[in-house]
Amino acid sequence: MRLAIEPQVSLIDYDDDPLAKVATAARLCYSSKGAEELKDEMTAEEQQKLVRKILKLGHYSTLEHAYFTFHVVCSRVTSHQLVRQRVGVSYSQRSQRYVKEEGFTYVIPPSIKNAGKEVLAKFKEHYESSQELYNELIAADIPAEDARFVLPAIKTNLLVTYNARSLYHFFSLRCCNRAQWEIRKLAQDMLKEVKNIAPLLFEKAGAACEVEGECPEGELSCGRLADSKSGEANENG
Repeated sequence: MRLAIEPQVSLIDYDDDPLAKVATAARLCYSSKGAEELKDEMTAEEQQKLVRKILKLGHYSTLEHAYFTFHVVCSRVTSHQLVRQRVGVSYSQRSQRYVKEEGFTYVIPPSIKNAGKEVLAKFKEHYESSQELYNELIAADIPAEDARFVLPAIKTNLLVTYNARSLYHFFSLRCCNRAQWEIRKLAQDMLKEVKNIAPLLFEKAGAACEVEGECPEGELSCGRLADSKSGEANENG
């Protein structure tokens, strides 16, 4: 039997002091001094004050100097969604052309897990059959780049590097309730990771409705913001 896995995120690399880097970049724009001098002369309190000002004014260009690298494990369904974001992001993904998928693992959507034993059994059987056919093709000297055509949305590995500004954009879209469940989980886990490292830098990051107080989805809104405002009105009423 193939092994089912959960989508996973690990923050494996990042700037030693992302807050200082962003604050230095902001100061540099309005100073005749060099970057090293500016960084050294700013206190932690001054850095925090400056970054808060940047976030309040929406001057996010200086956030592009801070980077964060994640190891992501997810289904190929979700990896295709991840790579749609191109600006300020770098991707490296395991190749199915050069790496044979022997004993692959996969992700089971919650809706299928909860659909009953019969549906879940058919889903798992499909993956088992796909592995068997894939192995037969490889044994028949079919190149892996062609044998992969029979594979479903199995697990993949990616290394993804974002700058802080691109993360803000990613979180605003993918932490939203309307995002597909797997990429939403990845986004939420990634947000937790970077908030542990740079809480002030990401204090305004998240779903657009949470950060901006309005939903950009219009008629397609999930209704969470409206429910929240209705609840507040009832409490105040």
